[in-house]
Amino acid sequence: MLARLRKASEENEGGFTLIELLVVMIIIGILAAIAIPVFLSQRAKAQDSAAKADVSTLGKEIATFYVDGTGSGVVTIAATAAAASATSDAVTANHYTLTAGGYTYDLGKASANVTVPSGQGTATNIVSDSAWCISVTNPKGDKKNWKYSAANGLAAGTCTGSA
Repeated sequence: MLARLRKASEENEGGFTLIELLVVMIIIGILAAIAIPVFLSQRAKAQDSAAKADVSTLGKEIATFYVDGTGSGVVTIAATAAAASATSDAVTANHYTLTAGGYTYDLGKASANVTVPSGQGTATNIVSDSAWCISVTNPKGDKKNWKYSAANGLAAGTCTGSA
C-alpha cells in the first residue's frame, strides 16, 4: 500500500506551468499598479494634515491670547530659525512664536515644510479679538495654503484684507 502511494506521488510531482506563473505575475502587476498611486498620494495628504494642524494651533493660540485678556494691538506670528544657533536655545529652534506688547510667547514646534508667509501677523491680519486671520503655506501638499480666521475658522486659502 505504501509503495503504491509513493509511486503515485512521484508520478504527480511537477512544478507550476508557465501559464500559471504568468497569471500570478499579471495579478501582482495589477495590484501594484493600483496600490502605488494610492500610496504616493498619502504623502501629500500628510503634508496637508501638517499644515492644517499648524494653522489650527496658531489660530487657537491667537484666540486664547485675546480671550485671556492678554492681547491688545498688533500680534506678530513668526517661525524661529530651523536650527539653533550658538546663542539660541536648542529647544525653541524651529518653533512658532507670538510677539505682542513687547513679549514673545513660544507656541510650539513648526512642522517640516510649513511656513508662515511673510506679511502674516501684521496689523492688516491680526488686529483685534474679532478680526484676525493667519495662514500657512506647505509647498509639498495637495492644497498649498491653509488659513484660520476669527470669522470662519479653518479653511483652504490665504488671508486677504483685514481678516
